[in-house]
Amino acid sequence: MKSIRTKLKLNNKQKTLMAQHAGYSRWCYNWGLSLWNAAYRDGYKPNARKLREVFTNQTKPLYPWMKSLSSKVYQYAFIHLGEAFKRFFQGLSKYPRFKKKGKHDSFTIDNSGKPIELNGWNHKLPFIGIVKTYEPIEAITQKITISRQASDWYLSCSYEFTPKLTQKTTKIVGVDLGIKTLATLSNGKVFQSVKSYRKFEAKLSRLQYLNRNKIIGSANWKKAQLKIAALHRRVANIRKDALHKLTTYLAKNHSLVVIEDLNVSGMLANHKLAKSITDQGFYEFRRQLEYKCQWYGCELVVVDRFFPSSKTCCRCGNIQDMPLNLRTYDCRSCGISIDRDLNASINLRNAVGLTVNACG
Repeated sequence: MKSIRTKLKLNNKQKTLMAQHAGYSRWCYNWGLSLWNAAYRDGYKPNARKLREVFTNQTKPLYPWMKSLSSKVYQYAFIHLGEAFKRFFQGLSKYPRFKKKGKHDSFTIDNSGKPIELNGWNHKLPFIGIVKTYEPIEAITQKITISRQASDWYLSCSYEFTPKLTQKTTKIVGVDLGIKTLATLSNGKVFQSVKSYRKFEAKLSRLQYLNRNKIIGSANWKKAQLKIAALHRRVANIRKDALHKLTTYLAKNHSLVVIEDLNVSGMLANHKLAKSITDQGFYEFRRQLEYKCQWYGCELVVVDRFFPSSKTCCRCGNIQDMPLNLRTYDCRSCGISIDRDLNASINLRNAVGLTVNACG
């Protein structure tokens, strides 16, 4: 399965319709969560199917405005609520919380069992009608999710596709992630860090400062919140663009990619570097690389986090301490002088026989 997410080109009438459906989904989710909590207090064991039956037979007839919106919206709202409780009982997430207007607004619809064909720039969606996208899409899916980010709406869906095996130019490559440079490859190629948050940090701080005295909920406060959200979106998009280009390059051109199992949560304990570490997106890099290696016929190998890639000499194997302020590895045994990140990436490439975790 492959997932896509693209921005919709909507007029004001369509934006209003999207907001109404998102509000419908939020209302049903919160209603279901409230009833679920009340049933638990009374000793019952509710589920998504029972909630949907009660809502359809007793609650929905009391609200005539719901008839003008797609009935698929409330059905998926209860499905998502049931999945949220399932994740909670499995220990994968916290207890479900009530949704708030303006935060993660979204809704899901389908075509009553029939496939939805997305072909070209204009797409006919069930109940919604014709919508336009900023880029052409070719996909056949069973359901779609429409979500809002800042003031724009996005369409996302999953569809089946055939992986395309690409011709590899390099057999094996080691990848060392860093802060000053996003990634250093064992062949010497360096991908510079975009540092998107650092670039817009002053502007973001200024927008938040100007919003400090506005009355929460007022028109001016909402305008300021949209500007802040749009800037956050731009920061995230710049970071994702750099990570997508890097991971696609690695998966398409290498038969075997070796990375390190980074302890990101432990690294964030260093408060002097925490902001720079989160700005790089190490988790997102690994997540993208895992599925792209499957797409393009590449194998991903993850080296144990305790492997001393930065402390080991890539020539003689000597191990010595390497504080973070030292950017060059000067071996005390063989005398080699090499960039710290390049040395680590070479060690990762040479450590394939010592790995304990393989993916792809």
